Amino acid sequence: MHFFVRCTDKPNHQEVRLANRAAHLEFLKANIDKVLIAGPTLTDDAQGMTGSVLVFDVADRAALNALLALDPYAKAGLFQSVEVSVYKKVFP
Repeated sequence: MHFFVRCTDKPNHQEVRLANRAAHLEFLKANIDKVLIAGPTLTDDAQGMTGSVLVFDVADRAALNALLALDPYAKAGLFQSVEVSVYKKVFP
């Protein structure tokens, strides 16, 4: 099952994101078999990161929740909000 995840960073938490970025990327690499898409959302001038967009392929919502709890960004308290939707890839 595919899940679309949109995480929005807390205001003024760029330093938290940067301090945990290497560990977050390692987390994604360790779970590459479950990650379809991953990347940051950016400020309008593309100079700062404001959150994350991810699409995961996992068995169910419980598996997704367990995976998201392991993300170093989540453990560091970076996110103001996390929105999850079941996702269906149609194209290409």
